[in-house]
Amino acid sequence: MKIERFEDIEAWQIARKLCKAVYELASSSGLGKDFSLKDQMTRSSGSIMDNIAEGFDGGTNREFVRFLQYSKRSCSELQSQLYRCLDQSYCTTKQFEELHTQINVTRNKIGAFINYLSKHLDRRPSSYDS
Repeated sequence: MKIERFEDIEAWQIARKLCKAVYELASSSGLGKDFSLKDQMTRSSGSIMDNIAEGFDGGTNREFVRFLQYSKRSCSELQSQLYRCLDQSYCTTKQFEELHTQINVTRNKIGAFINYLSKHLDRRPSSYDS
């Protein structure tokens, strides 16, 4: 499948689902009352998908990889915040484990994409097939 727009990128699609899950948790739990942590978690989850989108239009794959690394770091940030969410009893252990797994899947997909792009650093992101 040729990737012609950032919405075609599987890592972005997975990140979007993760972001949605974070927003659902924020609206259905005590997290909604902890404005600071809620804001941090929704921003981190949004940053994952937004950096993929922004990097896609960045020029070469070298530039794209830089933004994907930011996205991957946002996964780690969100994971740390998720522990705070669990520690404050804003989510159940089951919710924690499900989100933790989603974050790991997202991080791994981004990492695989970084590895692929790193083999083609001087090409434009829109000029490859997945």
